[in-house]
Amino acid sequence: MADDSARRKGLGRGLSALLGDNVEAAPAAAPRPKPTGTLPIEFLRPSRLQPRRDFSPESLEELSNSIREVGIVQPIVVRPTAEPNVYEIVAGERRWRAAQRVPLHEVPVLLRDLTDRETLEIAIVENVQRKDLNAVEEGEAYKRLMEEFGYTQDAVADVVGKSRSHVANTLRLLGLPSRVREWIREGKLTAGHARAALRTADPERFAERMIEGEMSVREAEAAAPAKGPHAARAPKAPDPNTAALERSLTESLGFKVSVHDRNGRGTVQISYQSLDQLQALCERLTQSVTVTNDNRPPEDPL
Repeated sequence: MADDSARRKGLGRGLSALLGDNVEAAPAAAPRPKPTGTLPIEFLRPSRLQPRRDFSPESLEELSNSIREVGIVQPIVVRPTAEPNVYEIVAGERRWRAAQRVPLHEVPVLLRDLTDRETLEIAIVENVQRKDLNAVEEGEAYKRLMEEFGYTQDAVADVVGKSRSHVANTLRLLGLPSRVREWIREGKLTAGHARAALRTADPERFAERMIEGEMSVREAEAAAPAKGPHAARAPKAPDPNTAALERSLTESLGFKVSVHDRNGRGTVQISYQSLDQLQALCERLTQSVTVTNDNRPPEDPL
């Protein structure tokens, strides 16, 4: 437990603190690239854990121009997958995308064996420190740490090197109407504008006023009334015991499991992505159950 605490504090100091100064290759049955070196660009794949969703074409073009001049200065962090010659990008997807525009045939990489939890942590830390995430993406990344790995808001703050109040305020933005969240993604509203909208009873209408009037954050804060009855609240931190149970059930069944409990009563939700998965799930749940469906009337006793 002490080692885990120390690692979390190291994360707050920067990406290099997690990756470490001396990287050694993990043993593997099949030949693999060295811990540091180059890989063909087509061997790399984006990660499903990447918190960033929006990549501006303009910023990618600027980065690709820089790569043409000086190359990729910082290696792309990758981890091996079960497929041969396929590596998942942990940190540096933007560099990988820009390199394809140059185009480059090989890119410098840092190969690490990482868990999903470590992969998400590194991706969040890199993006937050580079200020690459918009406020909604940042909030969604914090929420994933809490829901999928049982983090508290304090633990998230330690990981990303931010204050707990910053984490709490960013999470509150997820309670805004979808249209307002989209304006944040598009850069029409800043996090400061969004926090001002949260204080109102109708955040969407107030956000429209801010965009139409081109209000500064200071002007928006002055114009926002006291916190309205419909203002968003921060998502409640998941119960650690419930989060642990969800992880155990997810690993056992092979499907995402969510447990919703309130005072000893609630529901268990199992998620599937296709009809084939649903059929496989039904088979797993019923494989030890014998069902008898005999509609014949009972025979008269002798």
